[in-house]
Amino acid sequence: MADTRAGQTAPPLDLFTPAFHQNPHEALAELRRAAPAVPVTTPNGLRTWLVTGYEHARALLADPRLSKDMRVGRDLVPRNFTDPDKQREFLAESGERSQFPHVLSVHMLDSDPPDHTRLRRLVARAFTARRVESLRPRITELTDELLDAMARHERVDLMEALAFPVPFTVICWLLGVPPDDRAAFRRWSNLLVSGAGTDEVREASASMITYLKALIESKRAEPADDMLTDLVQARDDGDTLTSDELISMAFLLLVAGHETTVNLIGNGALALLTHPAVRRQLAADASLWPAAVEEFLRHDGPVTNATWRFTTEPVRVGSVVIPEGEFVTISLGAAGRDPARYPDPDRLDITRAHTASVAFGHGIHHCLGAPLARLEGQIVLGRLFARFPALRLAGDADRLRWRSSLMMRGLEELPVRTA
Repeated sequence: MADTRAGQTAPPLDLFTPAFHQNPHEALAELRRAAPAVPVTTPNGLRTWLVTGYEHARALLADPRLSKDMRVGRDLVPRNFTDPDKQREFLAESGERSQFPHVLSVHMLDSDPPDHTRLRRLVARAFTARRVESLRPRITELTDELLDAMARHERVDLMEALAFPVPFTVICWLLGVPPDDRAAFRRWSNLLVSGAGTDEVREASASMITYLKALIESKRAEPADDMLTDLVQARDDGDTLTSDELISMAFLLLVAGHETTVNLIGNGALALLTHPAVRRQLAADASLWPAAVEEFLRHDGPVTNATWRFTTEPVRVGSVVIPEGEFVTISLGAAGRDPARYPDPDRLDITRAHTASVAFGHGIHHCLGAPLARLEGQIVLGRLFARFPALRLAGDADRLRWRSSLMMRGLEELPVRTA
């Protein structure tokens, strides 16, 4: 088959519209049928190649020719703008006015080996399976407290009442974020994952940096039994995290440590509220909950697109050749509904055989917090539907609003009736 290079001359698709966020699956299926990779425009005006098939997604997530080194990738941004005005604005700005200044970009998700290897090794020492499992009783207790509060109301927003507070509180426990600081952090986090390139987002990144610097210094002065203290004290053959690396890693863990799970819980709850037969299956056999969570991750996962990458040389994706120095966006949501991988992919089936899911990525950048997200999803959703067997939507599912985010797939609200 001949190479497809039309993307170099044809204008990229303005894909990420409000209508797309409301129902992306049909559009993604059409793109998957059209070509294995298509050029699209991100909300902040960057051209990127969108990859939609499972096999290509899995291969590219582990392909070393796709770099995540922000120090190099930032220099490629100007030439990949589709809007000359946005290009001029970017070039006129200093590094401190960018959406993600350098100090928020020296973590393992924005680096390649050997830097990535070193950073992940140091962080993994603080993010152990034993620490995650030790949280089970506290997560269960917190969930039950929130369910008790829900029971006092006939109608609640499930996102606000349960899906957000559990993972947000858990990551704050892990990193030692004081309760009085959590409201401000929540606002900054929501802005930073929006994918917009606004002054408000840049102000949020600056506020986050200032806050994290102070929090890290407090852990140096008064060590505590939390992960941030462990990161401050982490050493490996004399190696430690630098001050900028600590700030960046804390930022990554705070944001990634709760945003994904919020949407896993919300999307999973909606799936069950709209699929009563699956609810009956789980009510009859609680051992199906781990498989159910895996199916929620595949069917409408919390991370719609993997984080940014760029080509360091021309990369073939099926019939398409992506040139060197261009950005690539891997659609995890589209990969989860690829019929070449999953028969009848639009059907929610908790007995489906799952192998090598890409919902949490693949390769060296596979999500370190995936076990915690799965644990929280199983506990929260399992206890929610056991406590409220008559739980139902307080309105039409078609009227629910989805967040406009390039990375996250999540609801703005999920109104339900408890009885």
